[in-house]
Amino acid sequence: MTLTEQIVWGSIYLGICFIIEIIFLTWCTQVIRVMSLRLEQSKKFLTIAAPICISLVFIVTIHTFQVWLWAIVWVLGDVLPDWNSALYFSLVTFTTLGYGDIVLGEQLRIFGAFASVTGLLSFGLSTAFMVAVMTEVFKEELSA
Repeated sequence: MTLTEQIVWGSIYLGICFIIEIIFLTWCTQVIRVMSLRLEQSKKFLTIAAPICISLVFIVTIHTFQVWLWAIVWVLGDVLPDWNSALYFSLVTFTTLGYGDIVLGEQLRIFGAFASVTGLLSFGLSTAFMVAVMTEVFKEELSA
């Protein structure tokens, strides 16, 4: 891939990952609202723990889905030979850990960096979401 193609395709996959994350976080917010209404009269433990647990389940699902999306790119693009290598490389890159035991060729380095940027931004967005959820949960509990 040329540099321009790497930037274009990397941006496309990054955009797809963020559309998925926004959809899932919006859905998570709706689930938490419905669940909070049902648990209004429940014990404090449930009203605090349930939104946090639901958020974590959604976030882990979102990140797992994104790692799989990048693994699909590596396998279907004949970049990596098998699913094991593709998932491993995808996870290590997405988490920005980058062991370096699997390295892309020069023609895909910039494209591969987009997987890392996707993970970095996804973790940031997920962290901000969790802070917002926990702030709301504790604000409601302190005012009750």
